[in-house]
Amino acid sequence: MDDNRAIWAEVDAQGRLVMPPEMVERFGLVPGARLRVQDLANNLRLHRPVSQLAKVYIEPTNRCNITCVTCMRNIWDEPLGKMSRATFEHILDGLQQITPRPLVFFGGIGEPLFHTKTIEMIERVRAIGAPVEIITNAILLNAERSKRLIDAGIETLWVSIDGARPESYEDVRLGAELPRVLENLQTFRSLRHHSFRPMPEIGINFVAMKRNIHDLPEVLKIAASVGARRFMVSNILPYDREMNKETLYTGALNNIAYLPSKWLPRLSIPKMDLNDLTREPFFRAITSGWNVTFAGNNFGGSNDVCNFIESGAMAIGWDGGVAPCIPLLHTHTTFLRKRERLLKRHIIGKVGEKSLLALWNDPGYVAYRERVHSFAFAPCSFCGGCDLLDSNEEDCIGNKFPVCGGCLWAQALIQCP
Repeated sequence: MDDNRAIWAEVDAQGRLVMPPEMVERFGLVPGARLRVQDLANNLRLHRPVSQLAKVYIEPTNRCNITCVTCMRNIWDEPLGKMSRATFEHILDGLQQITPRPLVFFGGIGEPLFHTKTIEMIERVRAIGAPVEIITNAILLNAERSKRLIDAGIETLWVSIDGARPESYEDVRLGAELPRVLENLQTFRSLRHHSFRPMPEIGINFVAMKRNIHDLPEVLKIAASVGARRFMVSNILPYDREMNKETLYTGALNNIAYLPSKWLPRLSIPKMDLNDLTREPFFRAITSGWNVTFAGNNFGGSNDVCNFIESGAMAIGWDGGVAPCIPLLHTHTTFLRKRERLLKRHIIGKVGEKSLLALWNDPGYVAYRERVHSFAFAPCSFCGGCDLLDSNEEDCIGNKFPVCGGCLWAQALIQCP
């Protein structure tokens, strides 16, 4: 779809809003679909209906070929395994029942290419017409695997790079070598079909923390040198106390700049040159105790928004368990400020027991997605002073498991492709 083309809806003689056919198909606007509507001053925002399954995360394995200091696998007590052929066949059967085909993203907790059949899975998913993306540490991305991924027609290859120098990269990713990763990426780039916009696209994912934030500008240069067109920065989600010392958002959760409210003073800043002259005044302005809108976009516009739910996503673990999001695939500990939390996995069901659509349309799962859409949870991320925050089982306003008020993904601090 051409993002620059104006798309119009119209109100018919009965006062009903009629959407263009291409939007109806793209967003699954079938009879009975319910859309959340937001009044944003000069416009209306229509959210994707909770009935549309538009993205499926597949975790081929929770094993990995390296050890990262930032990884959930360092603290959990869960069995390691890889997806069986039977489980994948159930997923593939389910995908064929969905129109239009959802985007299938290969990634979870673990290295997708560490499963010897992942590329075969990708080829078969592409054969039924579903778009595919994958995230990898790129250590196993040799020329043969690169060619198969390119020939399969994946949309985007995401690669995790958390340092610009071998020593800073290996400080995070133990057992990995940055020169090898960059060599593999250059090989992948050279094997792509040459055009004005070569495909697949390359995306870089950078996890920011105190030990590596100074490397960010250089990692951006690396991204440009390997032909990346997409770059995503996430904060670290700490799973132990040492990593909790590395966070860069100690004050961000309660910073007025990120808290839009009619009760708070509001600052609107236009576009301007960002250079040595404006850098210090700009920084002082946005940290001066005002809620900030920059070039028409409010800094707090993504508060209380779950991108997994907003994108119509489900996550499938290596064992076939279906969860609403990647964080709920596995039980793990994490931290909110200095408070340790135990987040329990939430499995809707197994793909071998029900079809994907049957799981997606489970009444309890639908009700949960509606609750997350409206984010009717206690504001745990901002409050943080209640013992109920120690787990995700309930909150102080009566919500039961799983509750999301303390989720840092929903406050735009943590993000993933």
